[in-house]
Amino acid sequence: MLRFTSNEIGVCQGELGLVADFDTQGPMWTDEGEREIRSLVKFSERFLMPPAVHLNPSMWDLDSSRNLRGNLRAENVTASGFDAVFQTWGDTRVARMRVAWMAIGVLPDEQDFTL
Repeated sequence: MLRFTSNEIGVCQGELGLVADFDTQGPMWTDEGEREIRSLVKFSERFLMPPAVHLNPSMWDLDSSRNLRGNLRAENVTASGFDAVFQTWGDTRVARMRVAWMAIGVLPDEQDFTL
């Protein structure tokens, strides 16, 4: 559990187009086997420590004649950003995917004393 001991809690959120391979005939649409795509997300303001990050697909466009497999997660979460990572495998074909994200964490307090 992430405990907040500060009165300054911040919520940062956004969306990113993670996959757009249908128009470009990219590997998520044309290849088979293990595939991964990652995108660096930078927060608009720095948190005091790494926040809790939640990801969810806000739009996906998949080939319905194939198996639907995917793993969406946040990696390398720091106070200033994270990597949004999507993996698929087998014969799954992903044409497009948009991901919504939210980060919740402690913000630096203006009254904190630092040397």
